[in-house]
Amino acid sequence: MHSESKLTKTASKRRWLWYLYDVGNSAYAAVVILAIYAAYFKGHVVGGAEGSRLWGISVGIAMLVVAVISPILGVIADYTGQKKRMLIYFTILAVTATGTLFFVQKGDVLLGMVVFILAEIGYRGGQVFYNSLLPEVANREEIGRVSGNGWAIGLLGGIVCLLIVLVLVTVYEGTWIVRFSLVITAVYFAAFAAPLFIWFQERDGDSQLKPGENIISIAFQRLRHTISTVKDYREFIKYIIAFLIYNDGILMAINFAAIFGAVMFGLDQQQIIIFMIIIQFTSVIGAYVSGWIADQRSGKASLVVFLLLMIAAVVGLFVVESVTGFYIVGGVAGLALSSVQAVSRAMVGALSPPGRSAEFYGFFAVAGRTSSFIGPTIYGIVAAEAALFFEAQGNQASFLWFRFLPGGAPYAEQLGQRVAILPVILFLVVGLIMLLGVNEKAARNQFVEPTS
Repeated sequence: MHSESKLTKTASKRRWLWYLYDVGNSAYAAVVILAIYAAYFKGHVVGGAEGSRLWGISVGIAMLVVAVISPILGVIADYTGQKKRMLIYFTILAVTATGTLFFVQKGDVLLGMVVFILAEIGYRGGQVFYNSLLPEVANREEIGRVSGNGWAIGLLGGIVCLLIVLVLVTVYEGTWIVRFSLVITAVYFAAFAAPLFIWFQERDGDSQLKPGENIISIAFQRLRHTISTVKDYREFIKYIIAFLIYNDGILMAINFAAIFGAVMFGLDQQQIIIFMIIIQFTSVIGAYVSGWIADQRSGKASLVVFLLLMIAAVVGLFVVESVTGFYIVGGVAGLALSSVQAVSRAMVGALSPPGRSAEFYGFFAVAGRTSSFIGPTIYGIVAAEAALFFEAQGNQASFLWFRFLPGGAPYAEQLGQRVAILPVILFLVVGLIMLLGVNEKAARNQFVEPTS
């Protein structure tokens, strides 16, 4: 009994170390991507519709880099048991670059793009190894709940960081406090990542190197093997294809939420932060509920429910014409955003073969980062090109029934943002249709040892 209690306590400690990392991780997403830097870069560093285009390109470049390197790094991590070490390296990059964003000021377009791209590579690349630790803190039966709990706890941490930033932005004036909030976020991220780095003990790797082998050759050998045997994991591949498509819509919404609010309704920095706090708060509820549904029913069932909710939210975003309506739609979107992401992460652990989690999470990252490259880039280009098109039409410009919103950006840029929402809806709907064809039960049964 005492031994069992000790094992339970150890398992709980490992989970909390894993959860705490998500607190810092979520603070980065909340402040840099959602509330502060996206709008600051678009509106202050660049300005105008071109800011949307360059923001989308910046996100896309970072995602493309991670898509290329993550499968190889994932195999190396699985083979050597170096997931935590890899996570440390990428986190250091994310934290350092985030703090360096303090030096980006008006007109520093290239610097603002390069440093943000480095921060994103660290943040997104680190997620490959953070996610691959999930099977080490939860068994297959509880992986949905643990993933959802981790997301919910992380989001709460993100809200705390946003509240700290909100107080500072309210008390002090000027862009320097906006830039200093990025330094605070970097310190916050590092502080909550440290416990995992110090106390978490990961499992040993698969095996030792043989004479004449090196880790790079092993990585490519395993990648070739994974590709050659991919036909044996048909449901996983079907799921990854569906994820690639619907994740485009999710990340387009995430990366441009602050820009949309600033352009459409003229929201200032304080209002954007409040909007993001609402999203984070409802995301906590959604992440918890989605994990419960995933464990009680299935990961697929949970994904279908929250993808439908996300589609409804984005359609609402397309038609909303008031700040109050924008806040309400944001709250609904928050319920769905993190829910879809948390369950998507858990599904990979459930559908991947035992002992190959980091390798399969690496391929999950390829799909996710590739979609991150495609989605935000499409949104940025469509928003900018549509704005130029409407600007050329002058006072005759129109799009469906939409009119100029007082307090917002120039009319043409508002119309451009409206048009850019349409691809978001398309990707979500097509991804949902593809997901309906995935047989999760068959995939799970594939890894069950037959009884004699």
